[in-house]
Amino acid sequence: MNSSPAAHGLRFFAAAAIGLTVATWFTLPAAAASVMATGGPTSQPIGHYDFCKTRPAECSVRPKDLAPARLTAGLWGKLTSVTASVNAAVKPMSDLEIYGKDEVWAYPDKGVGDCEDYVLEKRRRLARLGVSLSDLLITVVRKPDGEGHAVLTVRTDKGDFVLDNLTDKVKSWDQTGYRYLKRQAIDNTGRWVSIRDGQQVLVGAVQ
Repeated sequence: MNSSPAAHGLRFFAAAAIGLTVATWFTLPAAAASVMATGGPTSQPIGHYDFCKTRPAECSVRPKDLAPARLTAGLWGKLTSVTASVNAAVKPMSDLEIYGKDEVWAYPDKGVGDCEDYVLEKRRRLARLGVSLSDLLITVVRKPDGEGHAVLTVRTDKGDFVLDNLTDKVKSWDQTGYRYLKRQAIDNTGRWVSIRDGQQVLVGAVQ
């Protein structure tokens, strides 16, 4: 028996709605992440110190709302799209190649940069999309090979996630294989707090 055009339209609408729901559900991570445990105040990376001298307004922000961001499908979409777009837009190049010296933190406005430059750009784009700077924290880590590296930690009510220039996949911080050393404080963009004890490392590696 043939259905009426109206019934067909209703079925199409229902199918589209179900498809949208499924697509939205799959945009969220399968499981919550853990929360990164931080310690007391620690030294500011030299690259960030120099960055703050040239952009003091960016290093004196004290966000009022310190609650972690609510992890919605919309926020997850922003994290994944910004990660992929910045990773694709910036060509990896060391500070030595670009500036002739190490530890230069800068926005990759010329389309080239190393790890911390990717972090700065992702942080800038997400802040423009409404994510609080208290939830967008520059983080210094050590890779399994011992090399220094920088990533962006995003605080959410479902745990802490990491945006990395070495992968387009947004991962729980404890699923990256990195050793975490320090990150920005949530209440002051010019302060840093410890994550684990560790020696000073350069974070200007391309990969």
